[in-house]
Amino acid sequence: MEAGDVNAKEAVRREAGIARAAKAGERPQASSPQDFSAADFRRRVADRLADRGEAVGDHSFNPGWDAVFREMKRRPAAVLVPVVDRGAEATILLTRRTATLRSHAGQIAFPGGGIDATDEGPEAAALREAQEEIGLSPEFVEPLGLAADYLTGSGYRIAPVLAVVRPGFTLTLNPDEVADVFEVPLSFLMNPANHRRNSREWQGMTRFFFEMPYRDWHIWGITAGILRILYERLYLDPEAESSS
Repeated sequence: MEAGDVNAKEAVRREAGIARAAKAGERPQASSPQDFSAADFRRRVADRLADRGEAVGDHSFNPGWDAVFREMKRRPAAVLVPVVDRGAEATILLTRRTATLRSHAGQIAFPGGGIDATDEGPEAAALREAQEEIGLSPEFVEPLGLAADYLTGSGYRIAPVLAVVRPGFTLTLNPDEVADVFEVPLSFLMNPANHRRNSREWQGMTRFFFEMPYRDWHIWGITAGILRILYERLYLDPEAESSS
């Protein structure tokens, strides 16, 4: 895949614009003060994700689906979960897929894709895909580690590669795959008040899923599922949960 041409001025304008949009976005108040900086995110990953744990996925939100999900054949894939260091208010960089893609068209997604035979592993695949899709140079990316694999109903076993992204990058979007790119405050995505549980019929069964609407962006499905799992592993207070 080759990225579409975007001149340097446009790339700089886009990077600055999404940063301003993120800073101007909604910032719901959490029930208790929390640190949503990139430095704190880095610490949480080191402290809480030393053990990736068992695979999670769409079945995590749908009791009784385990047997169906375990039997499915899956293609290995990786996504980059890019936490942009914006000082005290870090953001997560997301994309909107083009409407012409064969799968998950028009949906909000992390940069990522299938792991190729030439990739050294999930981290290499996620960095490659991010560069191919949105022109994010690996020199700005600090990989932190892997979250638990996420199993999807569409036949993928996704390895989420958690990373901190240093500011100053420019983006060049591949018009065949990415329609837009934007940032959402980490505090918004890690606030359970913004996690809505919804359902729809899928292959004769009721499928439950999370969605996290932000401004004009409808974040749901796999992306929201991965974000929800990250919240549970990194930001949920186990003592508060057990006492509720």
